[in-house]
Amino acid sequence: MKQLVLALQFLTRLPLPAVRADADDFARSMRWFPAAGLAVGGSVALAWWLARSLAPFMAPSMGGGSGDGWIAALCGLGAWVAVTGALHLDGLGDVADGAGAAHKDPARLSAVMADPHVGSFAVVAIGMQLLAKLVLLHALAPGQVWALLLVAPLARAAPLAWTLALPPLHEGLGSRFRSAVTWRHLALWSVIGAVAALLVAPALLAVFLVVPAWGWWLRRRIGGISGDGHGAGIEVVETLLLLALAVVR
Repeated sequence: MKQLVLALQFLTRLPLPAVRADADDFARSMRWFPAAGLAVGGSVALAWWLARSLAPFMAPSMGGGSGDGWIAALCGLGAWVAVTGALHLDGLGDVADGAGAAHKDPARLSAVMADPHVGSFAVVAIGMQLLAKLVLLHALAPGQVWALLLVAPLARAAPLAWTLALPPLHEGLGSRFRSAVTWRHLALWSVIGAVAALLVAPALLAVFLVVPAWGWWLRRRIGGISGDGHGAGIEVVETLLLLALAVVR
């Protein structure tokens, strides 16, 4: 239970009690990332569903009765950013800046990703990511609320795969989890995710294509996995799963 609380503290901004933990406890918390993702998915799905349910009672000037779902999409996106504290968007921006700089000068990759300043690639990537999620949340049908709930936990199972399959880019946050995660943990969450997807929305099985694709891109373009690679990957997986839900209903 301690590791689950640590995973929730790391991945969300939910108010939680302080717990005594050491570095090993923190590393083992990665095993619970998918479970912590349920808190994220639940927050997003609840905000989105409530806004859609209340839309008919809103004033016409606010879009009530229009059925277009833009207010619901905005509420869902707002909940997504708020509950995560934009944690993974920061990683997406760093990876975008690093990949952009490495396009002409591979030697600059590590320095640019470690730079706390935000470059133009990061701004564009984060802006496009938020816009993509907004549009895709709008495209979902009202009955897809349970599928929306599963997007975040499925995306947070992905770091287990990247940790096991990719070399660490450097010693840091991304490398701490390596000794605490095994293929058995990944297999367990993969089975749970596959069963949940089959029962709720088979389109979510796209996760088994998207996750290795991101790992391949990281290995080829960045050279390995880091905390930023995990964060960026979670964002990418979430968006592509939303796209799968919007396209395959």
